[in-house]
Amino acid sequence: MGHIYFVRHGQSLWNVANKICGATDIDLTEKGHEQAIETGKIIKEGGYRIDEILCSPLLRAANTAKHISEIIGVPCRVEMALKEQNFGKYEGTPRDNEEFKAAKQEFINDYEGGESMARMCQRIYNLLDRLKNDDKTYLLVAHNGIARIIKSYFNNMTNAEFAAFGVDNCAIVRFDFS
Repeated sequence: MGHIYFVRHGQSLWNVANKICGATDIDLTEKGHEQAIETGKIIKEGGYRIDEILCSPLLRAANTAKHISEIIGVPCRVEMALKEQNFGKYEGTPRDNEEFKAAKQEFINDYEGGESMARMCQRIYNLLDRLKNDDKTYLLVAHNGIARIIKSYFNNMTNAEFAAFGVDNCAIVRFDFS
């Protein structure tokens, strides 16, 4: 079986402000654009074989994917399943909010109008099930929450490991289907 690559979007305005972005459509900072361009160069110079780029519809991921696509010459399309989790009432609040940290431990919690972790896992696992049977190698450009779920698809994790896992902005991670 094949593999996929994952890239988290470049630095966003709310990453800098330490706010919960979730499904709120926040764009990249200038540094975020530079990170995306550099990641495209790394992929091109590193000889990565990528057939198609799939990205979240949110600006921070879509613009990251666009930069990479232009540099490596591989088509990019929006994949709605890669949209970050909607954190409901916590969108735009401080990331280090203790109430939010406690709420995230409840995987069925929809944050009063958002999306539960269980629902998000379902859509990401369904996407990965489709991709693993394809002959293409994909680059997925999305969000830290998506990275966490992808990691859990490929590796057994405790709840604490799941909560602690993260990917730096524009880091490239490879996941192998077995």
